Amino acid sequence: MNTTEEIEDFILNGHLHYVPHVSIDCAIFGYHEQQLKLLLIKHKFINGFCLPGGYIKRTETLVQAANRIVEERTGISNLFLQQFKTFGDPNRAQINEFDEEKWFQATGVRITKDSWLIDQTISVGFYAITDFEKSIPSPNMMAENCAWFDIDSLPKLEFDHDEMVKDALHTLRVQLYHYPIGYNLLPEKFTLTEIHALYETLLGKKLDISNFPKKLIALGLLKKLDEKRSIGAHRSPHLYMFDKENYNKALHEGLVLS
Repeated sequence: MNTTEEIEDFILNGHLHYVPHVSIDCAIFGYHEQQLKLLLIKHKFINGFCLPGGYIKRTETLVQAANRIVEERTGISNLFLQQFKTFGDPNRAQINEFDEEKWFQATGVRITKDSWLIDQTISVGFYAITDFEKSIPSPNMMAENCAWFDIDSLPKLEFDHDEMVKDALHTLRVQLYHYPIGYNLLPEKFTLTEIHALYETLLGKKLDISNFPKKLIALGLLKKLDEKRSIGAHRSPHLYMFDKENYNKALHEGLVLS
């Protein structure tokens, strides 16, 4: 929604185009050089930050809607996306501080008690992960800010989004052992130290530097190249790259990394 006319039509007639009372919220994690961040959005009429989200078009699947929301906020399409939980607490949509005047200033439409946007809403949670250096965080007309926050320095979030982030991060870390994640988070060619640092950062814990990369190689996910990277005197580690065929197979069928 990029115009006031589109916003007004969404508020008044959105239930004709979107599935009412079911939304999607996306925990979009960003990784770059051993930093893990989370993308948050601040709406003009709510004082606190929350996860990017939106409603599902009647013509979309859940995954298509999640991909659309993620692409609108990051500028990147076809990210690794996983549904992690559905949130349906009847009190989950309560807002700490909702400013009706700011809502009117932002939309030009008064919110009414019978609005389709007011009633209880169930949210389907998805998480995605990308290289935050390659993204372009983009708020829409309903938001005043969209930015990356360090995972260890998040502000308190609106709605039940603190719980969502906790569950999304837990699911991401569990699924790292069952799905290869990292194809778009590293250079095309990388060292074992770099992929080791990626997994340590995402998991939030130390991994055995000697054994962990060997497991990825044994699973056929990595290919050793006849190239080395010179990083200093007597330090020229071999370069590796993902085996795309085995990587895609593992994404669809899963793997066991323990």
